[in-house]
Amino acid sequence: MKNLKKEEIKQEVFDLYDAYAHNKLQRREFIEKLSVYAVGGITVASLMSFLMPNYKDTLLVKQDDPSLDSGYITYNSPKGGGEIRGLLSMPKGAKEKLGGIVVVHENRGLNPYIEDTARRAALAGFVTLAPDALWPLGGYPGNDDEGRAMQRERNRDEMLEDFIAAFEYLKGHEACNGKIGVVGFCFGGWISNMMAVKVPDLAASVPFYGGQPTEDVEKINAPLMLHFAGLDERVNAGWPAYEEALKKYNKEYVAYMYPDVNHGFHNTSTPRYDKPAAELAWGRTIEFFKEKLG
Repeated sequence: MKNLKKEEIKQEVFDLYDAYAHNKLQRREFIEKLSVYAVGGITVASLMSFLMPNYKDTLLVKQDDPSLDSGYITYNSPKGGGEIRGLLSMPKGAKEKLGGIVVVHENRGLNPYIEDTARRAALAGFVTLAPDALWPLGGYPGNDDEGRAMQRERNRDEMLEDFIAAFEYLKGHEACNGKIGVVGFCFGGWISNMMAVKVPDLAASVPFYGGQPTEDVEKINAPLMLHFAGLDERVNAGWPAYEEALKKYNKEYVAYMYPDVNHGFHNTSTPRYDKPAAELAWGRTIEFFKEKLG
């Protein structure tokens, strides 16, 4: 099978994957449409292999990093899914209480990339909790396709309550200073925006390419840092109205548009990953949390 390079792939292929990953295309239809681009020695199989996530070789922090205390806990989400499991991580041997961050997954459960992101945030000096909204259904199944199907079985607003309950768990944790932020990606970006609406004492919110709660902006108290992918027409379509409302109600926000990158550009596991944009966005995110969470 030919080893493909990102530069060989047409933008339309990434757009097809985005539609597939967000349940706009069934697998059979995705493969059929992908076959149009299987030319010049490129096969459908090689395209599929190239586009699918590779967790084995792309994690940035080892699961057993010796400088972290990291492990699974369960907490109660009475308005959501009941008992929820999440990955709780913090720097080992911290001498003072730290700010907390809820790390919210995409539309496929708590996969290795999101766990890795939570460990990265902990290494930066925070207590992080990355919940798995699929836990009431058995948890992330080890496969993103199955994870997406499972997540569609859950009510979106009940999942929002699971992440709000994670905020409450962190707020009461002995290692946390009580200042809690949230960062989320895709579906998690929507959750991050909605937590800014629903949680009055949220200290900071960082949505990555997330859906916008334009009609509820007046209720937002948390400062926002928003990251958008320049090629992400689907999500970006809602940004002008959202920004207009943020300005109308004099909300604190900063927004960054990263040109020529795709939705999911922060996700290290797929070819949509763009290292320069991802590192810039992550650096900005950590500095923002350091400023807001103490």
